[in-house]
This record gives sequence, structure tokens and C-alpha cells, in this order.
Amino acid sequence: MGAPPGYRPSAWVHLLHQLPRADFQLRPVPSGFAPQEQEYQQALLLVVALAGLGLGLSLIFIAVYLIRFCCCRHPEPPGAKSLPPGGGCVTWSCIAALLVSCAGIGIGFYGNSETSDGVSQLSSALQHANHTLTAIDHLVLETVERLGEAVRTELTTLEEVLTQRTELVAATRGARRQAEAVAQQLQGLAFWRGVPLSPLQVAEEVSFVEEYRWLAYVLLLLLELLVCLFTLLGLAKQSKWLVIVMTVMSLLVLVLSWGSLGLEAATAVGLSDFCSSPDTYILNLTQEETGLGSDILNYYFLCNQAVSNPFQQRLTLSQRALANIHSQLQGLEREAVPQFPSAQKPLLSLEETMNVTEGNFHQLVALLHCRGLHKDYGAALRGLCEDALEGLLFLLLFSLLSAGALAAALCSLPRAWALFPPSDDYDDTDDDDPFNPQESKRFVQWQSSI
Repeated sequence: MGAPPGYRPSAWVHLLHQLPRADFQLRPVPSGFAPQEQEYQQALLLVVALAGLGLGLSLIFIAVYLIRFCCCRHPEPPGAKSLPPGGGCVTWSCIAALLVSCAGIGIGFYGNSETSDGVSQLSSALQHANHTLTAIDHLVLETVERLGEAVRTELTTLEEVLTQRTELVAATRGARRQAEAVAQQLQGLAFWRGVPLSPLQVAEEVSFVEEYRWLAYVLLLLLELLVCLFTLLGLAKQSKWLVIVMTVMSLLVLVLSWGSLGLEAATAVGLSDFCSSPDTYILNLTQEETGLGSDILNYYFLCNQAVSNPFQQRLTLSQRALANIHSQLQGLEREAVPQFPSAQKPLLSLEETMNVTEGNFHQLVALLHCRGLHKDYGAALRGLCEDALEGLLFLLLFSLLSAGALAAALCSLPRAWALFPPSDDYDDTDDDDPFNPQESKRFVQWQSSI
């Protein structure tokens, strides 16, 4: 099948499309995009399950590491004030992990923006296609109504005026038949009228889902950024309570990162399968949802010389009928106006109607050509399969970096706060404060001396 203009499957699409797929019984599954098939659904769910397995292994590793640290830690000699061997390395490794997580956050913001841009391009293409289809319906309706009004008024009046000349009445009735034939042919050009599927509705639904997806990722990125910043602040100020709270929050963000990683991986795999060969699936789905004939859908989705215009016959017949009406009106103007001056007004009105009809007809010819809608189809695919997929891969990288960095930080943070010096509750109290225990003791001694 012919590819839309400007769209070619990228290297990432080919790479992800070549990855093996398996169902829950680990049987191979074809990589063709078939979301309605149970085996294909299981293959995508298995990708999500792999992320869940990664989360489980991370939690087990962190738990084993911390248990070993707590149980195998050597007791410090009393009065020791120097850091144990490797203490500074632990703190700096924790800081390095948090900085890697911050770099991943920057990648995540870029990926979220790219994904949003791709979905916005898809939505814009759908809206433009809806505008084209609506314009076709509007032009057909306006032209048919205008021709019907001309048949009911001007041509009827003209027949009454020319009653005395039988040949002129016959020419007028011939123009009436031609106008009715044009109206009948034009009604068949509004192929999208009555179709339950609206591109505008699809665009609104896509935009609605994308808005909440974008917001959810922004909140996740900001949450992780705050956790990293407050953790670095706690390490800098050696605040044990702040580091403990951020450790718990890091565990929450670690779970969310693995969850988003699974969703992103499954979506990327499914999207690559769709983008590797989108025409077949889109044709079948559109035919199922709209009930349109395959000749119309093939013409607009493929738009190549091998597929003929399904409306060409109607357009040709309409153009011939309009030409015949013009010639008949010109003949009536030459023959009837000198003898029947009252026929001039309906004839002028008919000529004006035919001029507007011809203008609408030329617009319909341009709108019905496959170039416009096929260009929208290509723009939608580029937005979904290039920008959105690229952004999704950056989000996948963000989740991977975030999960790895947070796992390393969770292993280092307990060791880091264990190296903090013990806090003295009275170090920062004022000597003149009466609630200071030392000042209270001196006050009691002063009273006893009196």
C-alpha cells in the first residue's frame, strides 16, 4: 500500500517491531497490530508484567542490602568522632544517584513535551479532516437547495411566461430536468453525511485523554524533582528526619517509576506495531465504524494512480448537465427575451444561480480530490508515529533512569543518615534562657546561697 506523503516508518519503529512477543503461555505472537486479539493483548500485558518483575527485584535487592547493612554493621568505638571508612563515599554515591535522577527528570520533561506535540498534531489533522468533510456536506446541501429553489420558482415562472411558445417551454422543461439531474448527482457526493464516526469527536477525545496524561506526567516529574531536591538539602544539612521522610517518598516514586515504565514500554511496542503498517488496520477499522465502501476508503487513504476516483462519474455527469443548462439558458435568452420581456428577470436569476452552482461545483471537485484528506492522514501518522513515539521513548528512558537512580539512593540513604553526628537538643539554646537546664541549675544554687 502507498505510504502517506512525508511519512516513513522510523528506525525505532522497525527496531521495536522486530522484538519478539509472547502470550502468557510464552507462545510466540505475531507482531502485527491486532488489539482485538486476546493473544496480542496478553503480549502487551506481559511487557507490563516485566516492569512489575523489575520492581519486585528492585525491592528485594534493596531489602536484602539494608538488612545486611543493619545486621552486619560493626559497632563504633565509644567517643569516635571520625567517619568510618567509606563514609564519604556513601554520601557522594547517594548524591550522584540523585543527580542522575535529576538528569532523568530533564529528559522526562522533554519527552512529555514531544509526546504532547505529536498528539496535538494528530488532533489538528483530525480537526482539519473534519473541516474538509463538513465543507463537502455544506456545499452539497447549499447547491442542492439552490437548484431546488430555482426549479420551484424561476423555471416554473419561466414556463408560465413562455406558454405560447411550445418549443421554448420544451427547452425550459429540459433545463428543469437537467437541474434535477445535477441535484440528484450532487447528493451522492456527500459521502460522509449520516456517518456515526466524527473526526472532530475523535480529536476531542484524544485531546481530553492527552490533557490528563500530560498533567499526570508533570505531577510525577515535579514530585520526583522535589524529592531529589529535599533529599540533597537533608544531606547538606545532615537533617536525619528530612532524609528519613525523603527516603519513604523515594520508595513511593520508585514504585511509580516502574509502573510508568511498564505502561510506556507496552504503549511503545503497540505503537510500533501500528506504525509499521497502519493502512490495513485503519482501513478495516474505518470501514467497520462508518460502513463506507472500500472504493471510497482506498481512494482517500491510498491516493495513488492505481485507485480511481469513485466520484468521477457523478462529477462528469454533473459537469455535462451544467454545461447543457447554460447552453439552454443562453438559447432561451436569445429567443424568448425579444418576444417576452417578462422572461428576462427569471432568466437573469437562473444565470446567477448557475454561476454560484458552478463555483460550488469547482470547490467540490477540489475538496473531493484525495490530496487534501490524504495529506491530513499523513500529518496524523507523522504526529503519532514520529513525535509521539519519540517522546514516549524519552519518557521510557526517564523512567528507567529514575528507577535505577532511586534504587541506588534507597540503598545509600540509610547508610548516609547513620553517619550523621548525634543531635544535641541543647546546643543551640541561649545561655540567658531560663528554660535552659544549665541556667536553671545556677538559679537554684543562687537561691540556696541566699
